[in-house]
Amino acid sequence: MHTVRLNNYNKGKFIMSMYDKMTQSMADKNVAAYMDLLHEDFVFVFHKSGNSFSKSQWGEMFTSMLANDKFIQDSTRCIYENDDIMVQHMFMSYPDGTKEAVMGVAVLKGGKIIRMETGATLLN
Repeated sequence: MHTVRLNNYNKGKFIMSMYDKMTQSMADKNVAAYMDLLHEDFVFVFHKSGNSFSKSQWGEMFTSMLANDKFIQDSTRCIYENDDIMVQHMFMSYPDGTKEAVMGVAVLKGGKIIRMETGATLLN
């Protein structure tokens, strides 16, 4: 279960960080909220394979991943975030029984994620 950190306070209102918005949308399995965080020119890159996906391609893949109960984000934490970049670390479990430690780096533009790249280390 993810607890949202309301770590930005602006003009009398709490503002959720990009990390919190992304993590909450994943915990809620809310694909529409997640996709709304992505810039129209968004690109997702898997470091290991070098494969890259457009926003629409990633949306299809992400929807399938969230629909599978064996795709589990065991834990996550924000390493660093500002208006330009977000760095997070996660432990993931996959349908084939493997587990990975995953580092995700997101480049932000205009309050949206324009590029995300992940690197993973197999744990089992």
